[in-house]
Formats: sequence, structure tokens, C-alpha cells
Amino acid sequence: MPVQTYHTAPVENIAPGVTRRLVYTPHLMTVILDFSNGPQTEPDPFHAHPHEQTCYVASGEVLFMAEGEEPAHLRAGDVFYVPANQKHCIQLLTEQARLVDSFTPIRTDFLKN
Repeated sequence: MPVQTYHTAPVENIAPGVTRRLVYTPHLMTVILDFSNGPQTEPDPFHAHPHEQTCYVASGEVLFMAEGEEPAHLRAGDVFYVPANQKHCIQLLTEQARLVDSFTPIRTDFLKN
């Protein structure tokens, strides 16, 4: 398997102002999300998935919300964790942000057939 990097991973436009790059193995997936559609006046809709997730805020600021927890204002350098099946969402607080998510098991729903 060739080495995958940020610059060689295919770019997918998943929403206006949001791109996604995937770097993964059979058991671990890293997803780089670049946002240029902020700041947002409302959070994204809550969602949940059966995957465990960590997220590193590489740049920008977000408000992270998780079911049963107080909202957290996160800045570049912060990390958050989402257990499997916990409802969560973010609200972009800056014009741009980069989030680096890791998932296990991999998000097969993100893969193109």
C-alpha cells in the first residue's frame, strides 16, 4: 500500500465549505476535515455512530457538544473523545478550522465503493 499523506489523499467536498480527506488501514481511520464556512450561528445537528472517535483541533475554534455533557469551547491543540453511540455535534466558532478525527473501527460509510 503506498504511503498516504494529507497532500495525496483524495479530497471530497461533503458540504458547502467542508472538505474531507481519508487516511486509513483495515482497522483505523484518520479523517481530516477542513472547514471554511464559519463562524456558524447554530450547531450542526446531533448525530451518533457505532465507532469510537477522537478529534484533534488542528486550527480554529469549535464548540463541542455531547449528550449529557456541558458544551466545551475548544481551540487549536485541544482533543476530545466520543464513545460509541453517544450523540454529539460541533459549532464552528471561527471562519476556518481543521479537525483531525480518528475512528475505530473504520467508517466504511465514508468509503466509496
